[in-house]
Amino acid sequence: MINNLKSDCQNCFGLCCTALPFGKSADFPINKDGGEPCIHLCSNYSCSIHETLRDKGFHGCVSYECFGAGQHVSQSIYNGMDWREGEHAREMFEVFPLVQQLHEMLWYLHQTLTLKETSSFHGKLQKIYEDTVELTVRKPKEILEIDIVFHRSKVNALLIESSKRYRNYWMNKGKKRQLKNKSNYIGTNFNGLNLQGEDFRGKLMIASNLSKCDLRRADFIGADLRDADLSGANLTDALFLTQSQINSAIGNVHTKIPNYLEKPSHWTKSSIS
Repeated sequence: MINNLKSDCQNCFGLCCTALPFGKSADFPINKDGGEPCIHLCSNYSCSIHETLRDKGFHGCVSYECFGAGQHVSQSIYNGMDWREGEHAREMFEVFPLVQQLHEMLWYLHQTLTLKETSSFHGKLQKIYEDTVELTVRKPKEILEIDIVFHRSKVNALLIESSKRYRNYWMNKGKKRQLKNKSNYIGTNFNGLNLQGEDFRGKLMIASNLSKCDLRRADFIGADLRDADLSGANLTDALFLTQSQINSAIGNVHTKIPNYLEKPSHWTKSSIS
């Protein structure tokens, strides 16, 4: 299932480039309304500036991840009928972000099911995983009626418990806690620190210096790593880390990441300090 939770743009109708709005900012150089195709979207749904998105200021595109929702909505829910056909475009654009949220939950739940530390409640995790999958295969009108907030709250409770158990050794035995519990670490210099088992859940870590840090078993769910420096850092056993977070950060050939993620091409231009 994990491969189905990775974006496959060739089997998507450019939904993230069309359905989602964005505003002129540090992440985007232009404004775009939801439902309006990006000016760089080609007729075959490819991106005309895909190789230079970062250079042209489309950092938001580089860091976005649909977790496979794009191809699922395009090919499974709408059976290969794109938004340019018929009168279902608006509905399709409303369904897509909901399925994206469900697929993101599946990405995290899948990882919890691989952890030996969560074995005592694998049954609960498997049940909510299957319940979430079932929500993604409903008909469009049924998906629009899903209470995403309620379902996410149930998933989140299990993700929090999974994180605590996974990080327990490092929190209680392996090392003394080095960080104060803050929500904002923007621009913070962590260079070379042992941050094993830390909880970075939902933290703002924009432009923080995490170079040469030991980040094994740290929880990164929802952490904002835009322009964070991961040069030489060790994230091999990091929890809930996503490709979009890695894409938005800065790293190099010495950065160690989980084997299910790929090093971004722009990292090869970096050198360890």
